[in-house]
Amino acid sequence: MSTVAEYREQRRMDAAAAEERRAMRERSGDERAARLREQARADQERDREVRLHRRQERAARRAASLTPGQVYRRGTLALVVASGLASLPAQVLHFVGISPMLLPLPLALEGTAWVVAAGVAYADSRHLAARVRWLLRALVVASAGFAASINYTYGTHLPNLSGTDATTAGWGLAAVTLFGPLLFEIRQWVCTLAAVADDDDRRERGRHTRTRRWHHRRVARIADRLLSAAPFGSLTTEQAWARAWQIHTGATAPGMTPDLYRKATRSAAALAQAQRPVDDPKNAEESTETKRNRSMADLPVSIPAPITPNVTELPRPVAVGFLKSALPAKPVKSIESLPARPIELRPVPAESPRPRSVTGRVPEAAKSSRPKRTFDELLAEARTATAGWPDAKLTAEGIRRELRTSPANARKLRDTLRAERATAVTA
Repeated sequence: MSTVAEYREQRRMDAAAAEERRAMRERSGDERAARLREQARADQERDREVRLHRRQERAARRAASLTPGQVYRRGTLALVVASGLASLPAQVLHFVGISPMLLPLPLALEGTAWVVAAGVAYADSRHLAARVRWLLRALVVASAGFAASINYTYGTHLPNLSGTDATTAGWGLAAVTLFGPLLFEIRQWVCTLAAVADDDDRRERGRHTRTRRWHHRRVARIADRLLSAAPFGSLTTEQAWARAWQIHTGATAPGMTPDLYRKATRSAAALAQAQRPVDDPKNAEESTETKRNRSMADLPVSIPAPITPNVTELPRPVAVGFLKSALPAKPVKSIESLPARPIELRPVPAESPRPRSVTGRVPEAAKSSRPKRTFDELLAEARTATAGWPDAKLTAEGIRRELRTSPANARKLRDTLRAERATAVTA
């Protein structure tokens, strides 16, 4: 029985293994099919993108071909080809009618005119001397004029044409012979002028670069080092210059410096203050705040106010004791008894203040008769005087002016009164 059970178990295990292998093969097949479908989808997307890119390129080429410059250049070349096709057969028939051996002569004449015209274009592109270009133009005119005379003669002697028609045909063949080189020369002049304009822009750009490097030599050195340190082509000149300017000045905008930013801030503030109307409440608040900041009584430590001398007011005389000398009498030596000494002149500042000499003791009558008040008395007076004042008006300067006291006492009174009001509000 054990052998049969083992056999059955083995068969069951073999069947499970076979089923697992089959499932793995199916999964592999499904995954491979999914990859193939994804690859096909990716190929279709890529082909679609390629077709779209080609379509865009063709549209861009068509748009570029319709620009005025392209139309002018291609139209000129088309007219030149038409002129050559109209003038060359008449010359060939003329010379072949004289002798078949003269067939290469019209080809040489037309070829000379167009080759020399191409030489003029090459001389303009290489910026050769003016005499070389004008010599080539003279050769073009000579060869084209000779071909035009031949075509005129051939046109006037055409058979089966009346005199007027023959003359018209001759002039037409001569004009179309000269028309091609003339159009080509005008096209070359236009291209040369456009190149000169581009050269002017290039010269202006070079002049600007030299001026910028001269004015900002330190920034130029930093930019050169950045360019030499970066991989080739990874950093442009303008990017290196912007980074160098930020490194040197700290400003992100080229041309701006901290000094210019400070000036711009001050100018903007001054402009805003000037454009504000006079009756704006902000102006009144700023004026009140300025006066309050200037008040000596509101400062933590009193600062003596500057004394402004008044020349128009003379000092009042100080009363002294009657029939009393201000200074003790001392014997004065005679001038004759003093030894002769050279007078030494010392420079004295013109506006230096000189201390006043003591004139004597101030009598009691000249002193103020107002008694000195204690802090409690001042506090009682302040409570009475400021009973109806609002909190905004309760300042040390206002108390000082109202009670005629010192700035220090005014600050103490202000703090005491504010504390009392705060206590009353809390209660």
